[in-house]
Amino acid sequence: MSERAAGLSAARFLCTRSKGDRMDKDRWIGKVVILGGGTAGWMTAAALSHTFGHAVEIVLVESDAIGTVGVGEATIPPIRAFHQLIGIDEAEFIRATGATFKLGIEFRGWRNESSTYFHPFGAYGVERDIGYFFQYWLRLREKGQVSDFSEFSLCTLAARHNVFAPASERPGDPLQHLQSAYHFDAGRYATYLKGVCLARGVSHKIGDMLTAERNPENGYITGLKLKSGELVPGDLFIDCSGMRAMLLGQALGVEYEDWSRWLPMNRACAVPCEQKLALTPYTISTARPFGWQWRIPLQHRVGNGVVYSSEFATDEAAERCLLDGLEGEPLAPINRIKFTAGRRRTPWTRNVVAIGLASGFLEPLESTSIHFIQSSIQRLIRYFPDAGLSPVCAQAFNKEASREVENVRDFLILHYHATERDDSALWRYVKAMQIPDSLQERIELFRERGQLNLAAEELFQSTSWHAVLLGQGIRPRTYMPTMVLQDDAMLANAYGNLERNFKNIVSRLPDHAAYIKEHKLTSTMEDR
Repeated sequence: MSERAAGLSAARFLCTRSKGDRMDKDRWIGKVVILGGGTAGWMTAAALSHTFGHAVEIVLVESDAIGTVGVGEATIPPIRAFHQLIGIDEAEFIRATGATFKLGIEFRGWRNESSTYFHPFGAYGVERDIGYFFQYWLRLREKGQVSDFSEFSLCTLAARHNVFAPASERPGDPLQHLQSAYHFDAGRYATYLKGVCLARGVSHKIGDMLTAERNPENGYITGLKLKSGELVPGDLFIDCSGMRAMLLGQALGVEYEDWSRWLPMNRACAVPCEQKLALTPYTISTARPFGWQWRIPLQHRVGNGVVYSSEFATDEAAERCLLDGLEGEPLAPINRIKFTAGRRRTPWTRNVVAIGLASGFLEPLESTSIHFIQSSIQRLIRYFPDAGLSPVCAQAFNKEASREVENVRDFLILHYHATERDDSALWRYVKAMQIPDSLQERIELFRERGQLNLAAEELFQSTSWHAVLLGQGIRPRTYMPTMVLQDDAMLANAYGNLERNFKNIVSRLPDHAAYIKEHKLTSTMEDR
């Protein structure tokens, strides 16, 4: 993960304007209206209310007749920085949402039907930039003098032993690379954030939107007309209405760009079940002939789902696969979801900013759905407009959003395309499909000499790309020529010492479930 993705500093993230009285309505945005609750709506309200206090009026309009997707329950490490920046207490959040910790994702059956590899959050070795660490390893590997690369990841080793500890903040401490995120109950999370927001003065209106009133001169939205007859006016509107995109898509007609030729999954079915197995500190993604299946362990239940393509499987087959794979009794009816991978071309258009599913959708293979919400919110605050709503801010926002989602898109495509599987029509299709040039160039450079050309602002950095490229069976032909100048014996000794040190560290870490209990993080809420 990049430092930028891991969280902006408070000085950059938080607005420095006065949080006391309302802003001058002739110069500054005075009222923000958020359409939609759920994770996206309440995360947005929490961040804006923390940033602006009472200087900006915030109203969230939510329908009680429309459900939320509610299956985004696995996260990536930047969520920690986001919680800190909006003033969320970690222990309180964990207890309220039944959260557990997540060190990464275990991928089963993706390279071939019997393969397993782990995508860790913390860096390999002890360096933040693992480029040279990997190059040295390649040289030693050629000579048979070093173990598998996964042996140099604390997160991977901890996950294998089902242990956990928080990352150290001491410089030079190997535990600083034990980075983690969370699994949590999405419904509980929205409820928790709702309570935070209401305590901060966010107005909450229950009602169904009938129409979006627009200024006939410039097409800007001026208010939301509710079924009750009430008009909710505003200056800036945030579309958190999910895949319907009621403001950005329906009212403003912003085009949706379809990426299903690269990411053909278009269905998901999900169901929670009783927990019978160990409380693992990682997500499991298991490849199936027509898609893949997830397991997300929470304190009070396990989240399960199957992501698949209707071109390669029937709904009945996917649901049968889901139910047959449960470790305990199902706790709710199956939740069925339809989607098309892609994005809205301009998520900020006129005075509407789409956040979450309203701006697009990439399947949850790498747990990026909640991160996209978070990064969009941070981007909105960074480019928060004044009353003039200059298009320059919207252009900067859209440009950054486009780069972010395209980079993540390529990383997801890699999981499918770099496979040896040919046991079903789906895997034969993704293995042979033409991929974006940006991804093809990255694969070719890595295959040639183990190098990666990554921009600093990309979400997934070297650790992630090395894990998946190697896990999917892509091996570099050689290494950088400068590696021949190194002392092999010295390098082999250093890698051997590091491997022993890591194993020793992991042997002293507490069991994941025991850590939660010992630190009084046990869930305090009943299912709702």
